[in-house]
Amino acid sequence: MPEKAALTHISTSGEAHMVDVGAKAETARVAVAEGCVTMAPATLRMILDGNARKGDVLGTARIAGIMAAKKTHELIPLCHPLMLNKVSVEIDPDEDLPGLRVKATASVTGKTGVEMEALTAASVACLTIYDMAKAVDRGMTISGIRLLEKTGGKSGDWRVDAG
Repeated sequence: MPEKAALTHISTSGEAHMVDVGAKAETARVAVAEGCVTMAPATLRMILDGNARKGDVLGTARIAGIMAAKKTHELIPLCHPLMLNKVSVEIDPDEDLPGLRVKATASVTGKTGVEMEALTAASVACLTIYDMAKAVDRGMTISGIRLLEKTGGKSGDWRVDAG
């Protein structure tokens, strides 16, 4: 079992604080996160056919995810504001769910990682899908929000399947 890491946002006396990244080197960093929205097959068909009453569900969810990534520091109290290089949100249908799989990628050249930005983008894209289709399917489920991989920084690369 790996050695237990110390919590970086908690002081020795138990107080929450923002980590000082001033002395860290700027490096290229990328993070990828995912989430799923499970729904009735008819709801998935309605979305894919472009027949949702609120409009383009997939396009709106993509934009919402990108916007959310840019505001992560306003939503998560101890996150640093980042000058993101790029955020992308991909949404793919999965008939086996049935539903939609969301994958968000965020990149930055900076002193701190972009995991929270990718996770926020995936989460808000999923929430937007729910909001736009809830009139026809309140039983949709959002699940599987998780980090898939991250690269760069002092801690190096990490992938979900590599541990």
